[in-house]
Amino acid sequence: MLWRRKVEPYTRPFVYAWFRMTRGLTLGVRGLVTDDEGRVLMIQHTYVPGWYLPGGGVERGEIAETSLVREMQEEAGVRVIGRPTLLSVHSNEPRHPGDHVLFYRVHAWEPCEAAEQGEIHEIGWFHPDGLPSDVTDATRQRIAEALKGAAIDPMW
Repeated sequence: MLWRRKVEPYTRPFVYAWFRMTRGLTLGVRGLVTDDEGRVLMIQHTYVPGWYLPGGGVERGEIAETSLVREMQEEAGVRVIGRPTLLSVHSNEPRHPGDHVLFYRVHAWEPCEAAEQGEIHEIGWFHPDGLPSDVTDATRQRIAEALKGAAIDPMW
């Protein structure tokens, strides 16, 4: 088996490429931010209807937490202070094959200027019991899991 150790450095790029083609995976992050009144921060995108928790895709070479911090600042004008807490991991397979979403809670933050470039239509703060009617089911479920102790659904 010593031969495997010798050829592995040369075959690794091909094996990784094969895994990427046959086991494609994308990763996203979403964050729950609340204010002093217990209201939840939500956003509306310009390209899809409804209200969502801020977040987005993890870029190649980026740490998931770093992605969340970046997305919070870009989309919502929230500067994360300290480390967010990972609450749950979800499969988004029915809507996006191979996609998973990490759901975080942001405990400490301060307002800052958003750096988004036309992606966000509106930012709003809503009481968990008074969410807009066009909040996605997945968003409602994550809020219930984080703030009301609902059972965690592994599906986004």
